[in-house]
Parts: sequence; structure tokens; C-alpha cells
Amino acid sequence: MSSPQSKFCLPHAEGAHFEPVQGYRDWLEIRDLGLSDATRGQFDARVARGRVKMYYEGEGEFVLEAGDFVYHPPRHVHDFMQYADDIEIFEPASPADRSAIDV
Repeated sequence: MSSPQSKFCLPHAEGAHFEPVQGYRDWLEIRDLGLSDATRGQFDARVARGRVKMYYEGEGEFVLEAGDFVYHPPRHVHDFMQYADDIEIFEPASPADRSAIDV
């Protein structure tokens, strides 16, 4: 049975549109999967294109490629160091409203 607070969401990959999100990593093409709207802000999910080299405070530098997975706790300091447009990154979040601080 469906929750009255959420609704069905099925974003097809065919014909998907990727674009930069102004004010949020506007150098990276992102496809919003519609999960924030479907869950009324409880969750969010995006697919971003790009091969990335990341820095995670206390952990070091890592190159993330197709099929890789990383989890970091909320507010954990991290940085995109290098990126290319040859893969897709799945980026879920909870709650849906997230922000990035460029330093």
C-alpha cells in the first residue's frame, strides 16, 4: 500500500536530460530523478555525468569510476578535485534539501 506522503516515480533513462544546476556544482551535468518531489523532500537522487577525483577529509584522495560507491556522513568535508565526462554517478541524499559550500 502506498503512503499518502509519497507518489510513484519512474524516470526513464531514454531521452534523459542532463544539465548543470546553478549554485550546486554547476560544472557537472546532473539529471534530477524526481525523487524529492515524489517523497515530498524526504529523499533525493540524481545521476551526474563525470569521472571524478575526490578528496575526503581524514581519508585522502580517490578516483571514482563507473561502478564505484562511496558513502560519507552528513557534513563530512569533501572536494571534487578533477572530473571528466565519461561515466555516470548516482547520488542519493536524505533529506532532499542539500547544499554545497565552495571554498
